[in-house]
Amino acid sequence: MLRNMGRMIVAVASGKGGTGKTSVAVNLALSIGNVQFLDCDAEEPNAHLLLHPKISREEPVYIPVPVINEGLCDYCGKCAEFCANNAIFVSADKALVFPELCYSCGGCAIVCPRKAISEEQRRIGTLKYGLADDLELVYGELEVGEPMAVPVINEVKKQQIRNSKTVILDSPPGTSCPVIETVKGSDFCVLVTEPTPFGLHDLKITVQVLKQMKIPFGVVVNRAGIGDQRVYEYCKNENIPVLLEIPYQRKIAELYSKGIPFSLEMPKWKEKFQAFFDEVRKYADK
Repeated sequence: MLRNMGRMIVAVASGKGGTGKTSVAVNLALSIGNVQFLDCDAEEPNAHLLLHPKISREEPVYIPVPVINEGLCDYCGKCAEFCANNAIFVSADKALVFPELCYSCGGCAIVCPRKAISEEQRRIGTLKYGLADDLELVYGELEVGEPMAVPVINEVKKQQIRNSKTVILDSPPGTSCPVIETVKGSDFCVLVTEPTPFGLHDLKITVQVLKQMKIPFGVVVNRAGIGDQRVYEYCKNENIPVLLEIPYQRKIAELYSKGIPFSLEMPKWKEKFQAFFDEVRKYADK
C-alpha cells in the first residue's frame, strides 16, 4: 500500500548516536513504499546493512584544493592571512598547503596578487547507488581519515529524484555541520530519541537547532519503557508531538542484530508506520 501521494522530503535525525534513527528511517521507508532513501551519514552509513541493496554503480567524490606554484609565489603570505582554516602556511621561503583543512572556498586564489595558486581535485569519498526491490538507495562513504563529511553529503543530496517519490534522509547523529546540511530543505524532521537523561539532553539541543532552521518536527520515542517520563513531560511542555512509540522489545532487537527491519517480520508495525507517516504529512502541512 503506497501512502505517499506527492513528493515530500523527510529527514530522520537524533541528538545522539544509538537511538535507533536508522532503524526508524528504514522501517518507515519500507512501510510506505515508493521511496528514495538517502543515507547521509557519510562517516558511518549503515542503512544498506538493513536494506541489502544490489549496488548498481559507484562514483568518486572530489573537492578542489589549492596548489601553489612556487615559481610564481613571492611568499607574501596573503593567502595564509585570508584562510580562516589555517590550510596554508607561508614562511620566508616556503608555502605549504594542508588539504585536509581546506574548505574549498577558492578565496586564496582570488587574493593571491601573483596568480600563483591554482586548484586540483582531491578525492574524499564515494557515492554508491543501489536498489532494494523498488526502493532506491543512495549513500556516501567518506574516505578513511578525511575530516569533512559535508561535501559528500552535498553530493548525496544532489541525487534527489525529481518525480513523485518521497525522499527520506537518514541524518548523522548530533547537531554539527553534517546534520545541518542533511536536514536543510526538508519538509519535516523526525527526531528519534530514547526516554533517558542522555536522550532528553540531546533532544533539547536538536529541538533548538530545528527551531532556528524553521523546520517542522515531531518525536519518535524508541525503546519506550526503559527510562522515565521526562522526555514525555518535555515534549508536552514544549508542545512537541510524540508521533510514535517503539517499545523496548527483545524480538525487535534480535531482528536488528540479524540485519532484518522489524516491520518485515511484524506486519502490525508496517501499519503503524503508515499511520505515523500520515501524521507526519499533517504536521508538515500546518
